[in-house]
This record gives sequence, structure tokens and C-alpha cells, in this order.
Amino acid sequence: MEALHEEMPFDLAFHPSCPLVATSLITGELNLFRYAAESQPERLFAAKAHKESCRAVRFVDSGKVILTGSADCSILTSDVETGKPIARLEDAHENGINRLVSLTETTVASGDDEGCIKVWDTREQSCCNSFHCHEDYISDMTYVSDSNQILATSGDGTLSVNNLRRNKVKSQSEFSEDELLSVVVMKNGKKVVCGTPSGALLLYSWGFFKDCSDRFLGHAQSVDTLLKLDEETLISGASDGVIRLVGILPNRIIQPLAEHSEYPIEALAFSNDRKYLGSISHDKMLKLWDLQELLNGQQLVHDDKPGEPDSDDSDDDGMDVDMDPSSSKGSRSTNTSKSSGRLASDFFADL
Repeated sequence: MEALHEEMPFDLAFHPSCPLVATSLITGELNLFRYAAESQPERLFAAKAHKESCRAVRFVDSGKVILTGSADCSILTSDVETGKPIARLEDAHENGINRLVSLTETTVASGDDEGCIKVWDTREQSCCNSFHCHEDYISDMTYVSDSNQILATSGDGTLSVNNLRRNKVKSQSEFSEDELLSVVVMKNGKKVVCGTPSGALLLYSWGFFKDCSDRFLGHAQSVDTLLKLDEETLISGASDGVIRLVGILPNRIIQPLAEHSEYPIEALAFSNDRKYLGSISHDKMLKLWDLQELLNGQQLVHDDKPGEPDSDDSDDDGMDVDMDPSSSKGSRSTNTSKSSGRLASDFFADL
């Protein structure tokens, strides 16, 4: 199943309970599709959500509203049935918003072009946390619910661990040679895997984030997005347009799954029932793949040489330890704007 956009999509998100998928476009448009087996996705609406590029999209409030973040520094909530704006938080960040991630039913996090991360609490109707340890754009974030922490990767080449309970940056890696573009937590929380422009996957051991414990060189080009399948395997999207199944410890390319005709993969996501894998690419296509068919090797993909297994790294890691990120480089102090808090109050009150 596939749907063509007029312009390039930046992000996609599946509804938490209904067969709906949303995409955000470089033009600032928000698109919503309904999908069903054996038919092409039906576009329900295409709404002009932002003046500048719409880089991130997520469903919130049990799927009743759609949240989008933009290069125009605003966050918008839109009605899922009509696409009409409900509330807009102008100047949510001082710089363009690059990523959104849902944390809980009542909290979301946003990351911007200058490395700032903010957490928004809909109950308190304000920005409740702010982290400023990165020096370049936030490329990806993932939430670790067990420890109530956000892991973030950045264009500055570092990985950060941000503790929401203490409102502090718990740890930050040394600068890597590459930008870090994507992040997933694997092996029951013991390993953190990051994608890079060189195609290497960097593996960090939990609690020891200063430097990566392993490098896997199985991709020939940039690994722009990662999606966890289970504790042992992940799905990667690379700039060569190929979606791959990747094993972690032992590290190996298990098989190519699908492709976007050599156009870079921008984002990957699972449907709520995990029946479909959604992908968007620079070819302007939204594609919905039957996940079981992909895993069974029923999709036609050009030849892709599997990587050699590499299991030098060990799963035997120590306990989580605090590490001061300022030991290797200065981190900017946390400073939540009061004016942004007042704006957020009105925003979430409307929501």
C-alpha cells in the first residue's frame, strides 16, 4: 500500500487505536490517511498546519488530537477528525523544532535545532523540564519509562541521558567522529544503539555512556532512522533507500526487507497492532508494508550483501551510574522560560 505526497514528508505517526496514519511535510502540511488491507490509503485531509516545514508529528490524548512541531518554532494541536487547529503554542522553542516524542498520556517532549529539549505537561499546563546540554540539532529521542529518562542524539555527535525526575542531564557521551542520527534501546535496556552518517551503528552500554562499547559497520550509507522490533533485532532505514533487518549482539545484517528505489528513508513506524510497517522517503511516498510478509522475505529487494556477525561486545555490564556531563565539556544550565510557561498554560488549557 502506498500514497504519493506532493512534496517530501519529514515524519509519520500511527494512531494508537484506529487504522489512521499522519504525515508531516516540508511545506508545513499535515496529512491524515485511513488504511485498510488490500486497498490504497485514503487521504482524509491535507491541512496547512505551519508556515514553515512541519518536521514532526505525533498523536496525543489517546489519539483525539494530532501534535505537530515546525521550523517556525511552534507546536500545533489539530483535530483528528477535521484537521482544524485547536491551539497553537507560538515560540515554543527559540529555534526550529526538529523532533517530538510522546512520553506518557499527559507528557510530550520536543527537541530543536540548537539542542534544547523541553518536556510539556498537559496536567500542569506548562513546560515542566528543559535540558540544554547539546550544541547542535536534536536528531532523535526515545523515552525509557522504567527510569523516567529521555535519551537524545544530536548533530553534535553526542548521546545524552536526561533524568525527568531530577530535571538534570544525568550523562552525556564524548563527541563521536560522526553525527548521531537515531537511537533505540535494546537487549532489555542493556544496550543503546545509534545510527550515524557513515553507516556505522554505535553501541553504548547502559550506565557507561562516555564512549561506545562497539561499532558495527554493516551499512554502506547513512543510517537515518532506527526502529526496535524486539530485544534482539531492529529495523534500519538508510540513505540508500533500503530498509533492513539488523541483529544486535551478534551484530549482523539479517536481511534486506524493502526499499524506496534508492531514495533516502526519512522515518519508520509500526501501526498500533504491529501488522504494518510504515515508511516515508525522499521519493515523496508513504508506504505501508505487511510486516509479516517482510519478515518472511516476500518483498522484492535488490541484492544486499549481509554483514559479517560481530559479537565482540559483551552483555555483561555494570549497574547504572551517574556521570557528570560537564567533566568532558561544559553544558548549558537548565533554564525554563517563564514566558513560554504562560503561553503553554493557555495552549494546554485549550487542548
